[in-house]
Amino acid sequence: MSPSQESVYPEYETETSQTSKLIRKFKETPFVPIGMGGFAAVVAYGLYKLKHRGEMKMSLHLIHMRVAAQGFAVGALTCGVLYSMFRDYVGKPKE
Repeated sequence: MSPSQESVYPEYETETSQTSKLIRKFKETPFVPIGMGGFAAVVAYGLYKLKHRGEMKMSLHLIHMRVAAQGFAVGALTCGVLYSMFRDYVGKPKE
């Protein structure tokens, strides 16, 4: 890039570390990592309880775990959207 050309995305050129980008994204949308963690926790719990499911069929157990994991992820994303809407429209003073 020549010195006369301006950068289109200057904030991306200054941040080269993947960790700093990830931390910045987590600060912008805090409910996404919560949803991902909850999804992983529900899946891990379902796998742990797979042996001790009793008389329940495996397919039914897997369907219940899938619905629980998806519900947690969608709920966290919905909370994140509501949080960002609140922050942008209610929490921000009118100009």
